[in-house]
Amino acid sequence: MARAGVVVIACGAIAAEVRAALRSSARAGDGVEVRTLPPLLHNHPELIAGEVARMAGQLQSEGRTVVVAYADCGTYGALDEICTSLGIERLAGLHCYDVFAGSKVVEAVFAEEPGTYVLTDFLVRSFERTVVQELGLDRYPELWPDYFGNYRRVVWLAQRRTADLELRADAIAEMLSLPLEVIDTGITGLADELERLSSRAGG
Repeated sequence: MARAGVVVIACGAIAAEVRAALRSSARAGDGVEVRTLPPLLHNHPELIAGEVARMAGQLQSEGRTVVVAYADCGTYGALDEICTSLGIERLAGLHCYDVFAGSKVVEAVFAEEPGTYVLTDFLVRSFERTVVQELGLDRYPELWPDYFGNYRRVVWLAQRRTADLELRADAIAEMLSLPLEVIDTGITGLADELERLSSRAGG
C-alpha cells in the first residue's frame, strides 16, 4: 500500500541510517519523505520536543502524515506528550541505542559496566565536532576528567563497520584512555521500527 504524503521527522544523528533503512524496505519506504532536525539538538534535549512540534505542526497543516524517528532521547516524556497531542508516533525506546541494538542488549551493556560510554556510527564520524568542540574540550582540556573520568570502557554500536570507522573508533578510545568493544547492530531494528510506524501511519 502506498503511503504518499508520509513524512518521517528524523534526528539528524540517525538520518543516514533512516534513509538506508527505508531504501532497504520497499514497503516502509514507499512514498515516504525524510525531513531532519539538527543532530546537535542531542546536546540540548530539552529543545527536541518543541522542534518536533514545530515541524510536525507545519507538515500536518499541509495535509501530510507524520511519524517521528526519535526515541525519547532525554526528553523525559516531553516528546511523548507532543506526539500524543498531535496524534503521531515515535520510535520505541529510550534512545537510539535501543533502536539499533535492542533494549535488552543495551540493558546488558550497562548492567555489565555502568561506566560505559556508547558510540554510534554518527558519533564515531563526528566526535571531534559534536563532542570535543561542543563541550569545549579543545579549548579547556582540563575538563576531560570532569566529563570522562568515571567511564571504564567505550562500546561502539556499529551500524555499518568499515575500516575507516574502526580507525576512528580506536582513536576515540585511545583519546579517552579506555578499552573499546564493538557490537555490530546493523540497521534491522531501525528498519523494523520504521516499517511499524509507516504501516500504522498509512492506515
